[in-house]
Amino acid sequence: MGIHLSIRMLSKLLVLLLFHLVVANFVDSLQQLSCHTEESSALLQFKESFMIDKSASRSKGAYPKVSSWKPAGGGNSSCCSWDDVDYDEKTGHVIGLNLSSSYLYGSLDSNSSLFSLVHLQRLSLSYNNFNHSQIPSSIRNFRSLTHLDLSASFFSGQVSSQVSHLSKLTYLNLCCNILENETSPNNPQRLLKLQPSDMRSLVQNLTSLETLYLSFINISSIIPVSLTNLSFLTSLALRQCDLFGEFPVKIFSPQNSEVLSVRYNQDLTGYLPKFNRSSPLISLRVGFTMFFGTIPSSIEKLNSLQELDVAQCNFSNSLVPTALGNLRQLTYLDISASRFGGPIPSWLGNFTKLVYLDFAYNQLSGSIPASFSNLINLEILYLHANNLSGVVDFQMFEKQQNLYQLQLSWNNFEFVAESNIMNATVRQFTILGLSSCNLKEVPYFLRNQTKLEPLDMAVNQLHGELPNWMWNIGKETLLFLDISRNLISGEIPAVIPWVKLQCLRLSFNSFQGRLPIPPSSLLEYGATNNKFTGEISPLLCNMSSLLYLDLSKNNLSGTFPQCLGKFSDGLIILLLGSNSFHGMIPQSYNNRSSLRMIDVSHNQLQGQLPRSLANCVMLEYLVLSNNQFSDVFPIWLGTLPELKLLAMRHNRFNGVIGQSRTNVDFPKLRILDLSYNNFTGEIPPLFPDITVNKSTYMYANISYDLNGFSILQSVAYSITIAVKGLDLYYSKIQEGFAAIDISSNKFEGKIPEFIGNLKELCSLNMSRNILTGSIP
Repeated sequence: MGIHLSIRMLSKLLVLLLFHLVVANFVDSLQQLSCHTEESSALLQFKESFMIDKSASRSKGAYPKVSSWKPAGGGNSSCCSWDDVDYDEKTGHVIGLNLSSSYLYGSLDSNSSLFSLVHLQRLSLSYNNFNHSQIPSSIRNFRSLTHLDLSASFFSGQVSSQVSHLSKLTYLNLCCNILENETSPNNPQRLLKLQPSDMRSLVQNLTSLETLYLSFINISSIIPVSLTNLSFLTSLALRQCDLFGEFPVKIFSPQNSEVLSVRYNQDLTGYLPKFNRSSPLISLRVGFTMFFGTIPSSIEKLNSLQELDVAQCNFSNSLVPTALGNLRQLTYLDISASRFGGPIPSWLGNFTKLVYLDFAYNQLSGSIPASFSNLINLEILYLHANNLSGVVDFQMFEKQQNLYQLQLSWNNFEFVAESNIMNATVRQFTILGLSSCNLKEVPYFLRNQTKLEPLDMAVNQLHGELPNWMWNIGKETLLFLDISRNLISGEIPAVIPWVKLQCLRLSFNSFQGRLPIPPSSLLEYGATNNKFTGEISPLLCNMSSLLYLDLSKNNLSGTFPQCLGKFSDGLIILLLGSNSFHGMIPQSYNNRSSLRMIDVSHNQLQGQLPRSLANCVMLEYLVLSNNQFSDVFPIWLGTLPELKLLAMRHNRFNGVIGQSRTNVDFPKLRILDLSYNNFTGEIPPLFPDITVNKSTYMYANISYDLNGFSILQSVAYSITIAVKGLDLYYSKIQEGFAAIDISSNKFEGKIPEFIGNLKELCSLNMSRNILTGSIP
């Protein structure tokens, strides 16, 4: 019995001991789950130094992560339970912060409490807005840091040299700190700079790097050869860094290299090496560089390659390389602008994983291969600007149910007419380019499109009136519509229904009736060469964002809305010639004017020229011809530093042309037409020395971005000049062209000496004046 009692007692003791061990472990685990008080306080102080602003993070999945950070007594008092705060279970120190896409807005400097978290190993502040802060030098405090991501967060200035002292870094991402540039969408403003010496130090010191993303940083140097010594490097992105010189071919050599991007370094040369099957390369992007040589046949050995971009390089291959046919893992292929000829290879149909395909701006011929129907995962297809032909039926894309961007413009296709009972469940496009495709009618499947953003059907054979359902296409989404250069007639609704429209091109058709008024969001409005009548509605004044307005060669009448002068802040091109407008031109132009081109010729305009035109300091082209202006010569225009062409023929300008009070008169003037006026007195020296540049033409252009889709509009300068009694029309004017026409006035006196010094003058007409002497 004593033995049984001892066993029973021993069992109880063991249970009690186990209970104490469990409790001790539980208490110990609770202690481990407690952050250090000073680190919790530092995080709360960091939180309070920023605003929460949704506009600061535009990426998907963004949310205010720091909202869960609350002091003791407010719930979640331990920072180890706060969103995206990682801690060391043994020491309790904060070792990781992932604050990407957290709506943070404000400035970050070296005094921030963030830099007291000296045990950090991983830090991501990407996709926030740090309001052009410099990368603080206190970044050096993070000696244990292995991952640093400051991408897309509006950091600016010089990249701190202290980054190169973070010797344990394996991941560094400073990419994409940029400002979008609406007028040049492919050339955003880069906010960060990296001195060549700091670039060398970074590469030499951070020897453990596996990932290095420096895209969109202004580096402006050669690529350090020491980059080839980073033996652990797997991913390298240096897009649009102004790199130059020759790309070190040894960078391709490391057996662990997976991602390489040097796109948009237009002065960077180099060549592709011979590849081997052991290469794990997944993404290779060298497009828009000066890489030369050939695309090697050994590229077929890159069995893991998923993304390939060799667009607009100097490769000498004349046909699409057959070696590409083995890269069946590709999801992204861009070989645009590569001067490839011949047919589209049928083996492309084997690329069943392909999502993005860009063959644009080549010299490809033949038809679209039937094997394209196998590309069932295709989402984006660009075939525009080639010599492709053959019959195109939109049902040939029936299997590509994910296809939402299709560019077929500028080819020689023949489109099959659709039945009105065609499947109405055709996929929804966001981008559709069908210009110069021999279209004879508006494709019926467009009737059901609700997501279109740009729609281009210019330069086709569309005729008659547009179908009524046309005005319901993409009512909430359409940004761009080009139906110019067709044979379309009839009237357009008085108010254009597309609420987000930014570009409307109606030119070179036979539209009639009142000029339609687009929404206030419009940037470009082209309606030249139609039959629009009546006055311009005052509602036009709501379009205060206009960059381009061309209403020339219609039957419009009435007076100019005076608001056109107020548009001059943003308006670059204003073309209102060949109508029946009367009255005075807008009187108010401010010194912020962007106007480069004004043509109000062939109207019935009267009165004096507004002196505020002198505020248009970017003005290059001013055509006032064939009106009824009555004024003295506008010598005050001589201060315009860019004015190249001034045409005032067939008006009632009069008086003696004096000299201005400034020392610079018309410094860049190339073409001056004062013919058929009433000028008197001697010929003034209005011309500077003429420089010759016959390789380029005078033109004005605008460019802007529509939701990632680049738009360019160029207008060549043109002029009609009398030569030997005949009016000659120049549709384009070379930069070196220079002409003077002062004929049919009342100039008198001796022909001045300076005329003889204008040796590059292409045309000179001084006839029907009261001049004496000979041309010097």
